[in-house]
Amino acid sequence: MPCISSGYKNKPICFYNSSGFVNGGKKYNYKSYLQKMTIKTFVFNPFQLNTFVVYDETKAAIIIDAGNSTTEENNELFNFIAQEQLSIEGLYYTHAHVDHIIGNNDILKKYNIEAYAGVDSDVFFENAEGHAKSLGFSFNKLITPLITIKDNDEVKFGNSSLRAISTPGHADGSICFYSEKDQFIIAGDVLFRDSIGRTDLPTGNFDLLARSIIDKLYVLPVGVKVYPGHGPTTTIGYEKSNNPFVSESEHL
Repeated sequence: MPCISSGYKNKPICFYNSSGFVNGGKKYNYKSYLQKMTIKTFVFNPFQLNTFVVYDETKAAIIIDAGNSTTEENNELFNFIAQEQLSIEGLYYTHAHVDHIIGNNDILKKYNIEAYAGVDSDVFFENAEGHAKSLGFSFNKLITPLITIKDNDEVKFGNSSLRAISTPGHADGSICFYSEKDQFIIAGDVLFRDSIGRTDLPTGNFDLLARSIIDKLYVLPVGVKVYPGHGPTTTIGYEKSNNPFVSESEHL
């Protein structure tokens, strides 16, 4: 028998078999249960922005941050998606600084999808075209994302989901995307390896950013892998112990 009584509140002890495991009369496919999301990172545009394609075993996928700014970068991104036979279900933003949204129109037109950004990020999209020109980029009638993502919202695709965590301080509307199951967080420009996001840009606030990091990110398990908006990955544990700007001891 796959399950026997444990003697505690009639809770069963269950056993694996070749096709899955049985728990209380329900059968689950443990290969699917243990399947992790895949994260493909692309480094785009002069600001070296990390654009992420996140997908699971169903081939359903989302893109997080659109740094692609040239035909070559578009081809690199689109060719990967085609080769992996992915179905793109949405474009999501950690925040709306121009280096993160420059590829917005190309992605939305290519896949006929919607883009989503955090509440309070409206001002950045309203001023995106002028700001882009000042940085040497250009938008041709920016397709405005849906400004709908709130703290604790779930982003679902395929068999997977990410939880939105509101983390203002670098920019209003900043959102991190967290997977408790797979133990990773896509952190935008909130937290970097050995650094944090700038706070000298519009709506930036150091105290608010530090509070976001301490109250929202440093409470996560130390092994959680951090995928920042720029630069290499890190972990929550490493930054709590080593980050020179916001350390574990700096409980405000």
